[in-house]
Amino acid sequence: MADRRRITLKDIARDLGISVSTVSRALNSYSGISEDTIRTVKAYAEEHNYVPNTMAVNFRKNKTLTLGLIVPELVHYFFSSVISGALAEAKKRGYTVLVSQTSESLSNEIYAIRTMLGSSVDGVMISLSNETTTSEYLEELIEEGRPIVQFDKVLEGFKTPKVIVDDFDGAYAAVEHLIQQGYKKIAHLNGFKQVTNARHRLEGYQKALKDYHLEQPEEYVIHCKDISEEEGYRYTKELMESANPPDAIFCITDLIAMGSMKYLKENGHRIPEEVGLIGFSNWDMANFVTPSLSSVDQHGFQIGEKACQVLVDLLKSQEPLEDKTYLIKTSLVVRESSTRQSNV
Repeated sequence: MADRRRITLKDIARDLGISVSTVSRALNSYSGISEDTIRTVKAYAEEHNYVPNTMAVNFRKNKTLTLGLIVPELVHYFFSSVISGALAEAKKRGYTVLVSQTSESLSNEIYAIRTMLGSSVDGVMISLSNETTTSEYLEELIEEGRPIVQFDKVLEGFKTPKVIVDDFDGAYAAVEHLIQQGYKKIAHLNGFKQVTNARHRLEGYQKALKDYHLEQPEEYVIHCKDISEEEGYRYTKELMESANPPDAIFCITDLIAMGSMKYLKENGHRIPEEVGLIGFSNWDMANFVTPSLSSVDQHGFQIGEKACQVLVDLLKSQEPLEDKTYLIKTSLVVRESSTRQSNV
């Protein structure tokens, strides 16, 4: 069997009777090397199928051309879209991506960060867990010269670039649409109070109600912990069985909205005639449930692309981290669950 061992710079140098450094410079067309030597070396390399050892080159440059990407959930439609966008952009820029999930756990997040450090990633993109309230452990990356770009769920006081959607505007548009469809008693299934995107969506919800002079009973805002379909079901049951049930519900995610829809359908509440419903994320499944679910599109692919662009540009420029926010606009996708036929 023929020897399939990959030819090295040393092999080329030995066979041509020149130094390894001369071979390396010739392959890279350095100006100090004669044209004859460059042609000879390149022809020999091509004839013998020489492939550069990019890992060794990058090690010498203290770069791995690998980026870290940390998300709360891999199976979440929004985060899977973010991952797709980041992977596509990384490929264009010559990088690979190491992906990890935290399952919304701070301890898992710390483990992921330290794993990324151990893997010598050049930098990290991260959407923080619901439990994260401090940047202390994140500083370990920066101290090691690994820049961070935050996206989606971020720490506002942690001075790094941030790529986020306009959560306030998206929530405002969703609630305004419900109001324009004739709903007047609009509840909100929100997330963790301390999480930035949950807070901004709550503020958008509240501002829309205020602008249209509608009531805002405290019991109409419920803060979910697990951000799950089960919570959507349970809290919708709590709202609808209260003394003052709402006629519409704005949910912080489509997953919660799915739980809400399940309860409403099982208990004879007609959607959208009696109760309107809007989610946030615009999952693919929003098109396939009955009635189809209105939702705010976060444009996850675009967020992943932008986060990767910002990180790679940082790595190439080697400029200090700046506390700059890149805002991605949302768009409201109106479907059956929030559209009263009389108002179509």
